[in-house]
Amino acid sequence: MLFAQAPEPPIPIEIMPSSDQLYFQMVVKKQFAPTSQFNFFTVTTFTANYQNDMRKSSVLIPAQIQYEFGKKGFGVMAGGEMNSVIGFYPVFGPLHTYASKEFLAVTVATFYVNQEQDFKLFGLYEYKPVLSEKWTLYTRLQFIYNQSIREGDHNRSYLYLRAGLKKGPMIFGIGANLDQFGPDKQYRDSFGLFVRWELR
Repeated sequence: MLFAQAPEPPIPIEIMPSSDQLYFQMVVKKQFAPTSQFNFFTVTTFTANYQNDMRKSSVLIPAQIQYEFGKKGFGVMAGGEMNSVIGFYPVFGPLHTYASKEFLAVTVATFYVNQEQDFKLFGLYEYKPVLSEKWTLYTRLQFIYNQSIREGDHNRSYLYLRAGLKKGPMIFGIGANLDQFGPDKQYRDSFGLFVRWELR
C-alpha cells in the first residue's frame, strides 16, 4: 500500500521597499529525502540602503542542518551563520517547529562557537485563517535577539511584523521592521508595503 507523502513546504521570497531601504527575505526548509529526519534550513535576509551606505545596510545568512526527533517538532541543529555585525561563526542549538494549515511556529536557540560566546534566540510565527474560498488572512511576527554571554553586550535584535492577504502563492500587505544594532542598541525602523511569493 502506498501512503501519500506530506507536501514539501514552499520557498517564500519577500520584498518590502520603504522610503530609504529595500528589505529582502527568503526562507528555505528542505528535507534531504522524503522520509529523512534531517533537513536544511535558512532564513536569509538583507536590508539594502538606497545610497549604498553600508552602515545602514545589513545581511544575515544562517545555514543549518537540522535533525528533528519524531513528530513533536523538537530537534537540534548545527551549521554556520554569517551576519554583518559579528561575521561568520559555527553554530549549534535546540529548536522546535509546529506547522498546520493555519499556524506556523519556528523557535531556534543558537549558540555561537566564538570567543564572545554569543547567543541568539530566533522566532517566526504565522497565523493564516481562511477568509473565503480564495482569500486567506496572513499575519506574521518574527524576531531575533543576539547577545554576548561572556561580555553581556547586545549585538543585534529585531522585531518584524506583517499583516496582509494571501491569494494562491501571492501574499501582500503592510509591514514594519524594527531593528537595534550594537551595545548601544542603535534603533532604526522601516515601514512599507510588502509582497511575498511562495515558490513550489
